[in-house]
Amino acid sequence: MFSKLKDKLKNWAKKVSEEKEEEEEIKKIPTPMKFNVGMKQYQPDLEKIQEIQKEEGFLKKITSKVKKIKISEKEFELYGEELQMLLVENNVAFEVAEKIIKELKEEIIGKELLKKEVESEIKDALKKIIEKILIEPFDIKEKIKEKTTDQAKEPFVILFVGINGSGKTTTVAKIASFLIKKGFSCVLAAADTFRAASIEQLEKHGERIGTKVISQQYGSDPAAVGFDAIQHAKKNFINVVLIDTAGRMHTAKNLLKEIEKISHVCKPDLKIFVGESITGNDAVEQAKSFDWAIGIDGIVLSKADVDEKGGTALSVGYVTKKPILFLGTGQEYSKIEPFDKEKFLRKLGL
Repeated sequence: MFSKLKDKLKNWAKKVSEEKEEEEEIKKIPTPMKFNVGMKQYQPDLEKIQEIQKEEGFLKKITSKVKKIKISEKEFELYGEELQMLLVENNVAFEVAEKIIKELKEEIIGKELLKKEVESEIKDALKKIIEKILIEPFDIKEKIKEKTTDQAKEPFVILFVGINGSGKTTTVAKIASFLIKKGFSCVLAAADTFRAASIEQLEKHGERIGTKVISQQYGSDPAAVGFDAIQHAKKNFINVVLIDTAGRMHTAKNLLKEIEKISHVCKPDLKIFVGESITGNDAVEQAKSFDWAIGIDGIVLSKADVDEKGGTALSVGYVTKKPILFLGTGQEYSKIEPFDKEKFLRKLGL
C-alpha cells in the first residue's frame, strides 16, 4: 500500500537538504585575493584570512550537525505537486489528496526543521493529517449489547447495501460468523429476491456458520422478508438480524427507492455499505449515493487483501464522514477484521 510514498518522502527530504546546502556554499565563495580601490591596489593579510578559514572550518563541522533549514513555498509547490499525484495514483480521491497537501503545506512551510530530520518531520505531519481524516470506528459489539441487554430485549437489526459483485452476501455471512464467535445469536434475512441463486447462496452460508436464514420466493417484497426475519428474532430471542439486499447500481434512482423502503419498514439500527477496496473512486461515488438514499452508518471494504494501493479506505471515509468498520481480507469466514487506524497507517509506511 502506497509503496512509493516512503521513497518519495525520502527523496524530497534529501533534495531539500541538498538545495539548502548549495545555497549556503554559494554565499561562502571567497572574494578576490587582490582588489583595487581608486588607483591603489591592496593585498589582504593572507595569514589572517587563513586563520579565519580555519575557524570557519571548525565552526562548520559543529554547526552542520545542528543546522536548521526552512522549506520555502516554492520548494513545497514543486514536491507537493508530485506527492499529490502519487496520492491520486493510489486511489485517493482528488478532493482528499488536495486537502492532505493543503494541510501539509500549512504544517511545514516556514517551520524550522533540523536538516537530518526533514524526512521524519514530513512523515509525522502527513501521519497526523491522515489520522484526522480517518473517522474513528465504533465497536459494533458494544452497540449490540446496548440494545439487546435492555428490558425490551429487541433484536439489533443490520441492513447491508451495495452494488452487484461487491462481496456483500459473503460479507453478511462473515460478520454473522464474527458475531456468533463473540457470543451473539444471529438470523440472516435473504432480502435479495431478484438475483438468481442469491437465496440459495445465503442459505449455504447459513448452513456453514450454523445460523437460520429467513427467505421467501423470488420476486417477493424484500422489505417483507426483512420484517419476517425481525419477527422471528423477537419470537426466538435472537440478538442480531442481518439483512442481505439485492445489489443495485448507485446511479439507478428507482432501485435506491427500494432500499429506502426496506430501511423504512425494517428500521435498522445499523446501515452498512459494502464496497470493494480495489475500485477506488467508484467505491467513493457508490458510498455517497447510498448515504444520500438511506444515511449509512458505517462501511465495510472487501478485497482489502488484494488492494496494493490503500487510497479507497482513506477516501470513502472522508467523503461520507462515516467510519470504516471492517476490512475483508480473504474468502474464509474468518478473513474479516475490525478496522484499525494504527495498523492502516503502518501499512501506508507512516
